[in-house]
Amino acid sequence: MKKGLLIVVDGIDGSGKTTQIKLLANNLKEQRIPFETISFPRYKDNIYGELIKRYLEGEFGSIHEVNSYLMSCIFAGDRVLAKPLIEKWLSKGKLVLVNRYVSASKAHMGANLEKGKREPFFKWLDNLEYETNAIPKEDLAILLNVDPKIGQKNVAGRHRDIHEQNLKHLDEANKIYLSLAKKENNWYVVGCMKDREMRKPQDIHQELLKILKTKFNDFFRG
Repeated sequence: MKKGLLIVVDGIDGSGKTTQIKLLANNLKEQRIPFETISFPRYKDNIYGELIKRYLEGEFGSIHEVNSYLMSCIFAGDRVLAKPLIEKWLSKGKLVLVNRYVSASKAHMGANLEKGKREPFFKWLDNLEYETNAIPKEDLAILLNVDPKIGQKNVAGRHRDIHEQNLKHLDEANKIYLSLAKKENNWYVVGCMKDREMRKPQDIHQELLKILKTKFNDFFRG
């Protein structure tokens, strides 16, 4: 049995993560490749998800009033509760598509910190998530890179949370995502913009599919 793969699709709000995961899921289903999908945060699944929802609705204060370390523990709690399920899927040789992961906490919680305090925070978070909680490490992370102004516009039709309302926050989070992508060799950046507009979802999907097939050729050959 092939080893399962953990594939993270991440990016700021409005970058098209949910759309791209759905397109990938449809493709994998057509190819009869075993897969599962999971999206974080899981707002309705556990107490951590409920707290995250309350935070994003502004109940605990503005993004600058909430402690990034404490809030990251809540996001991490949601993920560690999913650990047994993800490990079971991976043990069965499945490709696991994840909408947001540890990188999302780094970007969004890190955006609330002064630049000089971000690196120590990233190291602390890696230790919490991958060492203390021992959640599975991603095999590949795909960053959907979008202009924050366009990303904010893309979510205009729904009730915006405190991250989506704040363009400066989205801009800082996007910069962190791009910085993380440069440091990790298992990250790929997919540009979602062309001529200052969003590329067609299907075109972006084909690029994601090419990355997966190139990096995990044996998995896709069956």
